Amino acid sequence: MNTGKHIRLNAIFRKETGSTVIVAADHGGIAGPLPGIIDPCLLIQDCVDGGADSVLTTRGFARAADGAWDRGTSLILRLTGGFTTLGGKFEERMISTVEAALVNGACGVAATVKFGHELEGEFIRQASFLADECERWGVPLMVEAMVAGTDRGEPKSTDIRIAARAAAEIGADIVKTYYKGDPDGFAAVVEGCPVPVVILGGRHHADVQSVFSDVFYAMQAGAKGIALGRNLWQDRSTKAMVQAMAGLVHGGWSVEQACMYIQKEN
Repeated sequence: MNTGKHIRLNAIFRKETGSTVIVAADHGGIAGPLPGIIDPCLLIQDCVDGGADSVLTTRGFARAADGAWDRGTSLILRLTGGFTTLGGKFEERMISTVEAALVNGACGVAATVKFGHELEGEFIRQASFLADECERWGVPLMVEAMVAGTDRGEPKSTDIRIAARAAAEIGADIVKTYYKGDPDGFAAVVEGCPVPVVILGGRHHADVQSVFSDVFYAMQAGAKGIALGRNLWQDRSTKAMVQAMAGLVHGGWSVEQACMYIQKEN
């Protein structure tokens, strides 16, 4: 690993724990101004104050929150997308470059690969060429390893294990993927993936205890942190949720400690 990539990874993962709390706030380019991300500056300020290690978002969002960023919270810039809920086909395309990410102050970049999709080969190809570009610039690449378009319904741990390993083989430095409530299955995902795995949040859950439980057991199974979005900032105090996640990821908190903290803060 080159020096630039190593330094930038240290801005995403805490050296003391080797883990990370990433807040995903890249939803606006697809779904518009959802509750919780209407004001980019407020969201970033809550992330900074709450102790987030990094925020995954778009350059428009990052620029809109320019005055709220702090050196303790790094930026991971999304480079794929190209569709909206207004009728797009949810097919990932390259929409920016590593050079643009560096111009905007990013310490890492992110791309989604939808394994099992009919365009799987194209998604893999563009992520692989992006990995080449990341090597040239010394920038960490996060690959969001999704499982889509299969005939097996909801992705199983075996599907996720294949997707996570395939993302690492492409050249990912970080893999973002599902935790499906199966600690043993997720442990096998981590075991089969030679780069750090962080868990995504997916749909918004009304029950905060279930969110904390997923994070706790995923960490026990070998996850190196989280990359959650709606479950942190939609209908909840972002700052308090980030602080609770920092407790779970970095502080060794139990699910009960995290729940008690949220109850006290709310």
